[in-house]
Amino acid sequence: MKEWFTLAELLALNLPDLPTSERSLYRHAQDHWNGVAGCVQLRQGKTRPVVEYHVSLLPASAQWRLRQQPDGASWEEARARKNLLWSVFNRLPKGTKDVCEARLKVLVRVEQLVREAGLSRLAAIGVATHDAGIQKSAYYEWRKATEGLDPEDWLPALVPSSPAVNGIVPQMAECHPDAWDFLKSDYLRPEKPGFSACYRRLLEAAAIEGWSPIPSERSLRRRMEAEVPKAIQVVTREGRERAKTLYPSQRRNRTCFHAMEAVNMDGHQLDLFIRVPHREKPIRMYLVGIQDLYSNKILSWRLDEAETWEVVRLVVGDMVESFGIPEDMYIDNGRAFASKKISGGAKTRYRFKVRPEDPEGLLVALKIKPHFVLPKSGQSKPIERAWGDFAEDISKHPVCAGAYTGKKPTEKPDNYMRTAIDIEDLKRLIAHQVAEHNARTGRKTQIAKGRSFDAVFEESMQQPTTIVRRASEAQRFLWLLASETIKTHKGSGAVHFAGNRYWSRELNQHMGDQVTIRFDPDDLHGSIKVYDLKNRFICDAACIADTGFKDQDEGRVHARGRAEFDKATRAAAAAEQRFNQNQLAAILRKGQRDLQKAEPVHPKVTRIFTGKLAPEAVPVPAEDFEQGFSKAMARVAGASVHAFPRGDKAGK
Repeated sequence: MKEWFTLAELLALNLPDLPTSERSLYRHAQDHWNGVAGCVQLRQGKTRPVVEYHVSLLPASAQWRLRQQPDGASWEEARARKNLLWSVFNRLPKGTKDVCEARLKVLVRVEQLVREAGLSRLAAIGVATHDAGIQKSAYYEWRKATEGLDPEDWLPALVPSSPAVNGIVPQMAECHPDAWDFLKSDYLRPEKPGFSACYRRLLEAAAIEGWSPIPSERSLRRRMEAEVPKAIQVVTREGRERAKTLYPSQRRNRTCFHAMEAVNMDGHQLDLFIRVPHREKPIRMYLVGIQDLYSNKILSWRLDEAETWEVVRLVVGDMVESFGIPEDMYIDNGRAFASKKISGGAKTRYRFKVRPEDPEGLLVALKIKPHFVLPKSGQSKPIERAWGDFAEDISKHPVCAGAYTGKKPTEKPDNYMRTAIDIEDLKRLIAHQVAEHNARTGRKTQIAKGRSFDAVFEESMQQPTTIVRRASEAQRFLWLLASETIKTHKGSGAVHFAGNRYWSRELNQHMGDQVTIRFDPDDLHGSIKVYDLKNRFICDAACIADTGFKDQDEGRVHARGRAEFDKATRAAAAAEQRFNQNQLAAILRKGQRDLQKAEPVHPKVTRIFTGKLAPEAVPVPAEDFEQGFSKAMARVAGASVHAFPRGDKAGK
């Protein structure tokens, strides 16, 4: 064991009964150690002499700690072993800890008899084991398990069937590495096989591959629980959705809002068979609703056979007409909510192909910012929790007895499909339950604090700082009418839709353009409202009905309408043309002036031409010309002339 120590080394060892700060330890050495002869020495360090102190100056407890420290091991390693011992002990059940405490009492009783009663160690062991009712061999086994450990670390070393080796309690029996990997791979599968079946397959594989050793099933089961985290077992055996519950859910603070500042919207399929007039068999329907995020109040709802953009449009319209226009709306990216007719034009809409000519959706037109969140998430859409209440209050209501389907096919009630509830009765029930849901007191939310959702909503709406936008009469057409994007006719600008033609004089300005039409699905023979892609109103286009081929009256009416249109167009054109062609020409002639002939412009510096000039033509004498002409005429006169054939035979 090392005998000489510096103050820095003693401070790092953190020995008992010694000061723990550098200044206190230095002062202690000045007061008690520096005057002891033979116990203080100077040793040359790297840059200056260093004072060292002999181990005999240390308190008895500190000397004992140094003697217990393993040779060649640092104090950090010893501390790591101590932490490992206690971490294992803390995970043990209470019954095992009680056994360890009973064994520790025997060891402590022996030390007390030796130190206080003056008995020999052998006699003390005999007395302590006799009083505890155990064999002496058990004492020697426990004492061996605590050998080399501090007395305060004896308790975790006395774990049953876990002898300490160098201060570390072994966890499990030894197993062949390949066998252990085989067992984990077999057990951690989505099929969730039983551990016993996996162990039997392990024994079969070990016999084939020659793996050894293979511990018992209980030992490997304990090792599986100790070494493989619970989260990994849940992910591999129960799926990712179940694993999400291992992480604490997020709690969002909604006190930053006021009533009608932010809402969330979702749909829920009711667990009911519903009787509707246009269907022979009962069907299941969706309840689509909007909830205020500040107060949790249900603002509007509708029933439909599916989550479509039409029902979403109507639910948004009900909310806007009754309470106003919110600033933000939290929805999932389902086909109905992320439809171009609802959220088209939103920058964060990640569904369907986005084109520049896409029209603005209902939310964008109303200046409502959509936020797309995770589906089936109560943290993202609190209305999911309201659906859980309605599943109990509506689907299991006595009025719906016999029409309840059960949450899953495996949970069908005995009276499954015994009857169905009429849709009108269901609407009255939903209206009553929604009103009761909003008016129920005793709510324990962070904002309600025992009040009802209605009371929280009304209180916030009465605050002077609550500003809610209201819709104008013109904006009502955005949700009262269905919309469709269509291309107008290139010739006249007419709109061809659903087998009908719609036209107005203003559409001539938009021939061949993409426009948005808004129409009443129940009255396609009425007029439609036409908007451009920026939702700017163009006109009301009336339906042009087809006429019979022999219908002369309709023909005359059509001709009269065309004549009136031509007359109005010509009048408008004449109004646009202020000057006729004669007036235009007169204005142009008035400004004309005779252009004088421009003088030729020569450069200031000229250069003499030095190249070859073209050869001049040589005149032909008159006598030579006459001789040549006579020779040509004689040559023509002497040539043979072919006679033109006569009759039906070729001339010879």
